[in-house]
Amino acid sequence: MSNEKPLTLSNGYAMLGAVLVAFVFCGVLFVGGIMLLETFKNPLGGFAMGAAGLLFILTLISCNGFLVLLPNEACLYTLFGSYAGTMKESGFWWTNPFMAKRKLSLRARNLEGARLKVNDKQGNPIEIAVVVVWRVADTAQACFDVENYDDYVRIQSESAVRHLANSYAYDHGEANEITLRSGFEEVSQALRVELQERLAKAGVDVDEARLTHLAYASEIAQAMLRRQQAEAVIAARKMIVHGAVSMVQMALEELTEKNIVVFDEERKASMVSNLLVVLCGEAEVHPVINTGTLYN
Repeated sequence: MSNEKPLTLSNGYAMLGAVLVAFVFCGVLFVGGIMLLETFKNPLGGFAMGAAGLLFILTLISCNGFLVLLPNEACLYTLFGSYAGTMKESGFWWTNPFMAKRKLSLRARNLEGARLKVNDKQGNPIEIAVVVVWRVADTAQACFDVENYDDYVRIQSESAVRHLANSYAYDHGEANEITLRSGFEEVSQALRVELQERLAKAGVDVDEARLTHLAYASEIAQAMLRRQQAEAVIAARKMIVHGAVSMVQMALEELTEKNIVVFDEERKASMVSNLLVVLCGEAEVHPVINTGTLYN
């Protein structure tokens, strides 16, 4: 693996002043050479004009060494195929004009993944999508260890999401089991850790990874919706029955303690049955008044 190393550059403003002086000197030397040839017929004028031309070309080449770096921006330098170093400090700089340079952004980037259809731990087809916040941390690894770090991040992120979906159930897992639906924070943290392991080869740091879409696939969505509705109805029924039984018990105890009425077992069973019908029924109850006795 490649390792990033810092590179020290010269102050760009000082070199800019030197370049301007060199251009002025080239002009003066060239004009002086012309005057020597035309006025004094001195052959040194030709040498002066040649030196002025050569100096002008060298000064133009030196202009290729200037560099302007913005905050959160880096520039990687290579000299004849060898890695020379990376400059990360913002400002106006100058270095060897023969070094090839490549600018890289160190700012945070968002990768909004496409919706993927995968199977969860239980084999149910689901749709899942994530967003990943990442940045380049090691410029040498990003440029030399992978072909294209943007494509590498995208492909590895998709692979990590598929592996994540296969590792967790959508919902209704085993007791105390983390699921994609209930363990949002835990799942996001697991995704970020796995992405960091995969993308470390490309010199990339993962700041955040979160699920943006999670749903059953369309072919089973209706069946799973009916199951969820049935489970909700069952849970509600359990709560209603539990409350009704508590209310019937309280009513019987109150009636017995205050000696309002004395129930034998058959009357008590009838009382319990009627109260449960009233308390648990969904439709409005229309009581029937019995003018006789229970036994007639």
